[in-house]
Amino acid sequence: MNETIDLLTAYCERLSTPPSPVLKELERETHLKTLAPQMMSGHLQGHLLRLLCRLKQPKCVLEIGTFTAYATICLAEGLPADGILHTIEANPEMAHIIEKYIQKAGIEDRVKSYTGKAEEIIPRLNQRFDFVFLDAGKLDYGMFYDLLIDQINPGGLILADNVLWSGKVVQSTKDKDTAALHAFNEKINQDPRVENIILPIRDGLLIAQKL
Repeated sequence: MNETIDLLTAYCERLSTPPSPVLKELERETHLKTLAPQMMSGHLQGHLLRLLCRLKQPKCVLEIGTFTAYATICLAEGLPADGILHTIEANPEMAHIIEKYIQKAGIEDRVKSYTGKAEEIIPRLNQRFDFVFLDAGKLDYGMFYDLLIDQINPGGLILADNVLWSGKVVQSTKDKDTAALHAFNEKINQDPRVENIILPIRDGLLIAQKL
C-alpha cells in the first residue's frame, strides 16, 4: 500500500506544475541542514497553498510555523499586489534560512517575519485575516483556533497541516499529539461558524471557511 501511495505521489508531482528553482534549492538545503526535513510542506502541498491564495486573493495572511519558509514562499507568490503575509516561527535557529530564502524568492516586500511564541505575537499584530495556515505545535492547534477565529474575516480560510498524523488519528490508542489533533478535528467539525473538509494530502490538510 505504501509503495502505491509513493508511486501515486510521484505521478502527481510529475504531472503538476513544477516548483521554482528557489524552492528546489530550499528543499535540498532543508534536507541537508535540518533534523526533521519532513516538516517542510513540499511540492504538492506548497502548490495547493499558492493556488488557494491566488483563488482567494487575500489581503492579509497569517502563517504559524514558518520552518524553512517553503510554504511561506508559496503563499506569498499567490498574494495579490497589495497582500501581506505575516509568518511566525518559534525556533530562532531557523531565522537565517528563512531570511535567506525570502530574499532569494524576492518576496521580502510581501512578508513580515517574526520569531517567538505565536500566542504572544498575534495579539500585537492587531490584524484581521483572510487566510490562516497552521503548521506549528500540534498540541496548540486548538488554542490557536480559539485565539484567531474572531479575527478571521467572513469567507476567510483556515488551513491546518498534519491533521491525520500518519494515520494515527483513527487508531483506538492515541498518544498526546494524536489525541490533540483528533480533538482539534472534532472541534472544527462541530463549530457552526465554519464549513470544513479534511483532505488526505501528505499528512492530512484541514480546510475550513468562516461563514
